[in-house]
Amino acid sequence: MTYRVNGRSFDAEPRPGQCLRTYLRELGHFGVKKGCDAGDCGACTVWLDGTPVHSCVTPAFRADGHEVTTIEGLGTPGDLHPAQRRFRDAPGFQCGFCTAGMIMTSATFTGEQKADLPRALKGNLCRCTGYRAIEDAVRGRSAVQDAEPGKAVGASVGAPAAEDVVTGRAEFTMDVRMEGMLHLKVLHSPHAHARIVSVDRTAALAVPGVRGVYGWEDVPRRRFTTAIHTDHLVDPDDTYILDDTVRFVGQRVAAVVADTVGAAEEGCRRLVVEYEVLPAVFDPEEAMADGAPQLHGSEDPFVRDPHRNLLLEIHTHIGDVDAGFAAADVIHEGTYVSPRVQHAHLETHGSIAWMEDGRLNVRTSSQSPSIAKAKLEYLFALRPDQLRVFCKRVGGGFGGKQEVISEDLAALAALDTGRPVSFEYTREEEFTTASPRHPMRLTVRLGAKADGTLTAFQVRNVSNTGAYGNHGGETLHAGGAAVMIYRCPNKRYDAYSVYTNTVPSGALRGYGMTQPAFAVESAMDELALALHMDPFALRRRNIVRPGDPLVAMHDGPDDVMFNEDGLAKCVDLVAGSLARTADQPAPGPEWLVGVGVASSLHGTAPPTQHISEAWLTLGDDLVYELAVGTVEFGEGTSTAHVQIAATQLRTVPSRIRLVQSDTDRTGFDTGAFASAGLFVAGNAVLRAANAVRDRILEFAAAHAGVHVVMCTMDDEDVVCGDTRVPLAELVALARSRGIRFTAARKAYGSPRSVVSNTQGFRVAVHPVTGEIRVLHSVQATDAGVVINPEQVRGQVDGGVAQGIGFALTENHRVDADGVMVNPNLRDYRIPTFADVPRTEVLLVPSTDSVGPMRSKGMAESCINPVAPALANALHDATGVRYRELPLTPERIYGRLARSRHAWTGTGR
Repeated sequence: MTYRVNGRSFDAEPRPGQCLRTYLRELGHFGVKKGCDAGDCGACTVWLDGTPVHSCVTPAFRADGHEVTTIEGLGTPGDLHPAQRRFRDAPGFQCGFCTAGMIMTSATFTGEQKADLPRALKGNLCRCTGYRAIEDAVRGRSAVQDAEPGKAVGASVGAPAAEDVVTGRAEFTMDVRMEGMLHLKVLHSPHAHARIVSVDRTAALAVPGVRGVYGWEDVPRRRFTTAIHTDHLVDPDDTYILDDTVRFVGQRVAAVVADTVGAAEEGCRRLVVEYEVLPAVFDPEEAMADGAPQLHGSEDPFVRDPHRNLLLEIHTHIGDVDAGFAAADVIHEGTYVSPRVQHAHLETHGSIAWMEDGRLNVRTSSQSPSIAKAKLEYLFALRPDQLRVFCKRVGGGFGGKQEVISEDLAALAALDTGRPVSFEYTREEEFTTASPRHPMRLTVRLGAKADGTLTAFQVRNVSNTGAYGNHGGETLHAGGAAVMIYRCPNKRYDAYSVYTNTVPSGALRGYGMTQPAFAVESAMDELALALHMDPFALRRRNIVRPGDPLVAMHDGPDDVMFNEDGLAKCVDLVAGSLARTADQPAPGPEWLVGVGVASSLHGTAPPTQHISEAWLTLGDDLVYELAVGTVEFGEGTSTAHVQIAATQLRTVPSRIRLVQSDTDRTGFDTGAFASAGLFVAGNAVLRAANAVRDRILEFAAAHAGVHVVMCTMDDEDVVCGDTRVPLAELVALARSRGIRFTAARKAYGSPRSVVSNTQGFRVAVHPVTGEIRVLHSVQATDAGVVINPEQVRGQVDGGVAQGIGFALTENHRVDADGVMVNPNLRDYRIPTFADVPRTEVLLVPSTDSVGPMRSKGMAESCINPVAPALANALHDATGVRYRELPLTPERIYGRLARSRHAWTGTGR
């Protein structure tokens, strides 16, 4: 067989049954990505004789005698194909993992296909962008701007890695080949709760190529938490690398390492495990009842109440709630249910570990290499100098990679075998073993006077943390922010984080706020209806304003700065947008039309300790090297950091060379989560840039014999009074004296600010099919001083798209035995291009922030108001209130068919 790839001939024979994707990657074409291996996502798209195909479901032998083109063969940096140029200039990507497939698909589009992008792009998924930027790229709309020296902040500067992303040369975690690499696969538990009696490894070790099998007896018996925070004590150390008890279907039982993935998988299949099956419980209310099966024994010091399976419970109040309800003219109470939701980042979890010069190296897909390093040091008793953890570009995160769940086993096997070990999750493993959003059941009770003034606000939150408590306590605390958004003298918050025999829940965009926001904002609309008030009017009357205490669960001091009325401005902007677009027609006369709104407040950094350090150095080549530990996975912090540094140094972004996310080459960084990548790390970059600038100015002033106040930076010179001193001259002179222009600075996540968001929808609902169509989507956000307007719009677009999935389609369904029944992208149904409307993004002018350049990290918060705004619009259209997500056509139709309101609606 002869294969031609990107114009070159290869005689290498594919293995029997090998797909084209793995064959091409083995040839070194790493632009061909794995998102699903089922033909669902399109990340692996290549051309076969000029026709796009999904290479993961194309047998490699079918390429014999044909011309294969990958993204690397389409164009190169400096010589881009027009489609690559359009994606660079739109920009049509965020994390970039899906970008090669998007480009390979769209580069072949005819005019007819461009006119019907929902159909033309149905085979390509993106989890980050919300698709607006992708549409712009396909249609040739450019938004990227060049920045003048010192004026990068406020411009839509392109990402530093843009050309590498669009040409497939940007390295992601698994984009590397190493001599002698072993592959690790895991045997997962078929039982929701069982004790492992024995594991017979004989048949597994007999499989050709199998090099080792690891069970719970072979790993360090050290408790830890997979959750990532600077202060590990906020999460319970209730987990082992491998355990002799399994507590959910999918939990690790044993690991096999082998020369090939196939051999490792066969080794797992041949392990013979004897289990003692134990009683299981899946519902958190049942798990708290007397006599329920206990997941963690009483000897576990991290469980609040093992007899009730309680990780944590919170009972707090302000004022007198009973008196507040007694004083109310109207009381509303409702229970709202949010399901388990998966991150579905297209790059699955994965790590590669190897030994080099006596040190363990771990290359991983993580949101925090610094804390991953600390956990591995603890687990394997390593000194800090014995371990390096680093990231290349990460293919999406959304909180899912705020865990250590692949690094530990890869490190274990590498330390044991001395050979490189690769551990890459399948898509099914992502769904069944990685940490999804916490399912929550919230009961909200509100009391108000006839004029709408709130008198009492009570919330009961039952959160299903799953089998282990990673993030269980912190997300429970975070939910209190949904109570903070409205003024009320009497508040009560009761919350329970409960262990069940289900996959452990974790961090997901919105972090404990998204579910309570759905409940509280739905309840506010129901209260407005009971009061015969407009929902906008009820919110305007009660939202917190500057001067009000941000009271959620206590009235003690906090570190939040709240000085500007961003939330009220958001509400007004959304109301104006919905009024301007009120004449949008329904799809047909039978459709019901409604309007919905919801708001949220979100902190710009986590309340737990968050630290970042930035290093900046002016090199002999007159390029500033900026080293910062924050990982880039599509949130745009790399671009923002470069813009901040370039602005302070009065230069252009191209003169900032970024080094990031490597514990050998960067300082400590808590991680890219909770919007802290901009807010905290950005402040560290700002301080380091200012320090280097000041050192250069002081040196130039001494050299020119003038006072430092007479000196300013000016791209490649320093202006000292009437004299220009070239930077090259200053650098050479400083070097001759043993002086370097360099500085390191740290920043902390305190004090914090708040981000405001308001989402509005106009929707049409078909009363027979239950279909929802979004006629208009608008979100206003208070992001402070906007560092990069196009990136901010992109983050809102992506947040709205994820929120639409949370509200309408996504549901991690589990059967009566605790088994997930839809562990693939096709059945789980994240939004496609056809599902996501273009959102009008409105930016509130604001400077209320202690963030860098008075900006606010806002990539996380924009998801919070989406689901309740949709639910409120659905009620407005139909007169039927839906309190459980997702709002599927079946669920909508089932209620409409039983309701006389279905045929009249309140349709505004």
